[in-house]
Amino acid sequence: MIPRRLPAILAGLLAALLAGLACSTGAPTSSSTTLTVLAGSELKDLEPLLPDLEKATGYHLSLNYVGSLDGAERIVNGDRSQLAWFSSGKYLNLLQANRSRVVAQDPVMLSPVVIGVKHSTAVRLGWSGNPDVTWADIGARSKAGDFHFAMTNPTASNSGFVALVGVASALQQSGGALDQGNINVAALKDFFSGQALTAGSSGWLADSYVRSQSSLDGIVNYESVLLSMNQGNQLREKLDLVYPKEGIVTADYPLMLLDRSQRAGYDKVISYLRRPDVQTRIMKTTGRRPAVPGVALDSRFPAQVLIELPFPSSLEIVNKLLFTYLDQIRRPAHAVFVLDTSGSMQGDRLDSLKRALVGLTGADSSITGQFASFRQREQVTILLFNSRVYQQRDFVVNDVSSSSPDLAAIRDYVGSLQASGGTAIYDALESAYQVAARGQQQEPDRYFSIVLMTDGQNTAGHDANHFLSYYGRQTATARAVKTFPILFGEGAPKELNQVADTTGGRVFDGRSASLNSVFKEIRGYQ
Repeated sequence: MIPRRLPAILAGLLAALLAGLACSTGAPTSSSTTLTVLAGSELKDLEPLLPDLEKATGYHLSLNYVGSLDGAERIVNGDRSQLAWFSSGKYLNLLQANRSRVVAQDPVMLSPVVIGVKHSTAVRLGWSGNPDVTWADIGARSKAGDFHFAMTNPTASNSGFVALVGVASALQQSGGALDQGNINVAALKDFFSGQALTAGSSGWLADSYVRSQSSLDGIVNYESVLLSMNQGNQLREKLDLVYPKEGIVTADYPLMLLDRSQRAGYDKVISYLRRPDVQTRIMKTTGRRPAVPGVALDSRFPAQVLIELPFPSSLEIVNKLLFTYLDQIRRPAHAVFVLDTSGSMQGDRLDSLKRALVGLTGADSSITGQFASFRQREQVTILLFNSRVYQQRDFVVNDVSSSSPDLAAIRDYVGSLQASGGTAIYDALESAYQVAARGQQQEPDRYFSIVLMTDGQNTAGHDANHFLSYYGRQTATARAVKTFPILFGEGAPKELNQVADTTGGRVFDGRSASLNSVFKEIRGYQ
């Protein structure tokens, strides 16, 4: 006979089990209040802290990860998230001017953007343990071909944005805060001539550096990321952290209140995060410095005093710097778009592809659209394939004005695309690498990348093994060109992931997001 109380006991045990699972998977408990947070992807390393935060405050943080610039644009356009949490709030604050939605903001942790240099390179260049290294010294070595580094795209990732502001401030032609009149384009071109790898996120940049570490001398990233890389086991050579003498810019990870009605919850959450014991835990687990005075730094951090460089005071100045970087300073790009125009692309799919590409010609006037559009000095190759590669068109962009004939030519060509036939993915990829290899011989200083957009599986031409064999026979320089496949329609995830893994690229999912947003995101990697 079953005891009368057993069902109640079992129900209680089941409830406790479900509550435990909710905490472990990040789901809110029945007694907690959820706060929605628009957050930078680099904050994923704080997820283990969130269950304890919820227990202590009664508030569950539901983090929706997004790029910093995209997040700022969403907030300005009315995103209903209650909180925002990025590595920096400076661009958002400038963007909103006198109509700010930010009710309150407090820094949670600190991480300066600095340079990690291979120890052997640092010794060779006289930088190891040298507190007098300047941004100009690094620029001179970059120009001479002695220093090749990785850094994220400033228009896509905050670490690159902060680094650009820092180096521009340090190299400006006159004293005081950076302004439009003293952007030292020549000195910045010297510095960025050494950039050999770009990315749209700090985490992906670190992973890609590991893959390409034999051909790189260093990486510009958050101090916390560089410390984490040194503590891992994937580097063949540890990084010396260089803090240039003129100063750096520090990310302070402010938690920002957007919904005034949630002030009480915000105050509880920020008070918890800024507790000395929690600050110490954040420092030990993420490698970021405490934002609260009096919390002692651990032994990983250098004892030298860091000089904080001034941040531009207006949105106009910041945007001018970013567009100058894209149009004049960075190494010019050659982007190869390999586009599936097979029969299955007929209709809405082809229309979506056309809209996404036209958006890159200046038709997308949003903040992210402006920075993602084709820029001056850029070369664009469009390879069309169905059952075979049947057409290649090359474009050069010199004029990026609203009446640009260069951008109009791309728009007109894209508007003429038609769909028919089968799907020869691997033949198209081989053709793309042939285009890149020829381009590298003619203009070795360009940054080459390949975007593969397909909605199906390979049904014609050679197979994956043939492509892998072809790719393996190419020069190291050609193999360094990364392919960024877009998963769309009935595209095969296994095959596209194999292409990305082999070439060092990354797969983007066009099934769960619009092609327009996917193409804009990819531009951060080109």
